[in-house]
Amino acid sequence: MKPGYLPIEDHGIIGDLHTVALVGVDGTIDWCCLPRFDAPSVFGSLLDADRGGFFRVTVRGAERTKQMYMPDSNVLLTRFLGRDSVAELYDFMVPDHPSCPASGTRQIVREVRVLRGRAVIDVCCRPAFDYGRAPHTVTPVPGAGAVFAGPAGFLVLRSSVPLTPGDGGSARATVTLEPGQSLELAAQWDGEGAVREGVVRPLDCAEATRLLDTTLQYWDGWLRQSQYRGRYREVVERSALALKLLVYQPTGALVAAATTSLPEAPGGGRNWDYRYTWVRDAAFTLYALMRLGFTEEAAAFIDWLHQRCAQAPPGTGLQVLYGIDGRPDLPETILDHLCGYNGARPVRIGNAAAGQTQLDIHGELMDSVYLYNKHAEPISYELWEALARQLDWLQKNWEEPDDGIWETRGGRQRFTYSALMTWVAFERAMRIARHRGMPAPVEQWRDTAAAAYRFVQDRCWAPDLGAYCQYPDSPTLDASLLVMPLVKFSGPKDPRFLSTVRRIEEELVSDSLVHRYRTDGSDGLDGGEGTFNLCSFWYVEALARSGRIGEARYVFEKMITHANHLGLYAEEIGPAGEALGNFPQAFTHLALISAATNLDRALATHHGPAARHWHIR
Repeated sequence: MKPGYLPIEDHGIIGDLHTVALVGVDGTIDWCCLPRFDAPSVFGSLLDADRGGFFRVTVRGAERTKQMYMPDSNVLLTRFLGRDSVAELYDFMVPDHPSCPASGTRQIVREVRVLRGRAVIDVCCRPAFDYGRAPHTVTPVPGAGAVFAGPAGFLVLRSSVPLTPGDGGSARATVTLEPGQSLELAAQWDGEGAVREGVVRPLDCAEATRLLDTTLQYWDGWLRQSQYRGRYREVVERSALALKLLVYQPTGALVAAATTSLPEAPGGGRNWDYRYTWVRDAAFTLYALMRLGFTEEAAAFIDWLHQRCAQAPPGTGLQVLYGIDGRPDLPETILDHLCGYNGARPVRIGNAAAGQTQLDIHGELMDSVYLYNKHAEPISYELWEALARQLDWLQKNWEEPDDGIWETRGGRQRFTYSALMTWVAFERAMRIARHRGMPAPVEQWRDTAAAAYRFVQDRCWAPDLGAYCQYPDSPTLDASLLVMPLVKFSGPKDPRFLSTVRRIEEELVSDSLVHRYRTDGSDGLDGGEGTFNLCSFWYVEALARSGRIGEARYVFEKMITHANHLGLYAEEIGPAGEALGNFPQAFTHLALISAATNLDRALATHHGPAARHWHIR
């Protein structure tokens, strides 16, 4: 690891439902985009230790640090432990909710409290606007803090102690605190420049405490809606809290992850920007949150989805992904001036996958709409008509090659998973039409569903391989096909599915972790990647549903050990157990929730041994 970088897993996350910040175990905020998820970074040393910008609070003499979340919340506590002193750093952002004062402002609140001994606290705030491309000035505000002025807005740093200008356009302070004393800081985005030096107020302990209390109350109240009462409550609720942080409150959209360009393998290459809304990821998340009882988030996403369907040009399908505000254009650009996380280039912003065709998204979408209509609220006629137009497009185009769920860049194919989810799309649509009496060309849908089903069974089953293959005549196994019984395409003990699981275990499973497919250059991308957490949790569900319940529990509980110290996951896991890819990732956490709820149900009727040694690769 190069100087200035922490392992990806050595971070916690805080947020306000507009954006998030990553906080390292050393007290450094090294990633935050303001004022929203997909805005340019203000603190971005995660992607370039020299140029990226950071907000650091450290305690001298601390020999080790520990991190935890305050119970039932997204308030992060970092403890600095030394022989002569113990201090705690509280980090949080005030959620965008009427119950929270100052919820209309995007601000990071940081409070240091000394518990034992005399502690020397060092503060350094050095933003780098526009991914480190834009210059800024820093102006101290006597007795109140400092103002950083960039071309696109202001960052106002309120403080309970005086700040002085430092090198690199920073503001600094060093203060000695006794037991019972505290230091308060708040970095507030001011895009309009309404806050000027003359009206910047210092942040005192009373105000910081009030903000902390209301933030804790918000998260506690939100989590109380959870209906999960299973044996994995701690990890499920942490996953739910992580997913909630990835929701953009103004529109109901959900970003795939909080970051861009964290590498899927050391050295980079497969580095992507995940700060946008994938229809697939968001639909899966809707399903996961509904399983737990969070219907408000599901309703907000359904509304966002309705708008995307309504705005789609006539005769076109939905895009794979959109901006959190619904914008369709997300041009992919490489930031050559940034060296990348730990030297892993390239750093990308935007995502060219927005121009891809991924037919499967209609299946995930209709599955989630079906569940929402059944378990939350009946969908409107207007939404039904918009969905029917999308299905009409799919009916005309499902037999065309596409780019697939894994967004390969090696040429289009008729992917098995895309055909599988085409069947799901029409099967769920027919269910809704039947249960609600909605007008629909049901006979046409039935014919298309049957054709997609036959295509998977007749063209995508490879007898020589003993498995369903990635696309017809392909020798490649694909872990996405583990979802077949999850979406009711096949029975969990169907011979073909069981044979596919066995072959996936032989070729794609290592130490109970699952690769999505073998990266041998056929996907048009250089370099390798780690095991894919989403697929590992799908593997748990496949085992549980096929009756291998003890093994499913074993694999699931091993996966829990791969979370970081706070219960958070990136996209992938490397050979030494390190986190790889963007962090934290929605796909992983929603798959954990689904696996936990299904494993709970299976274990409730399981009478086999609680533990034993299984031969799992």
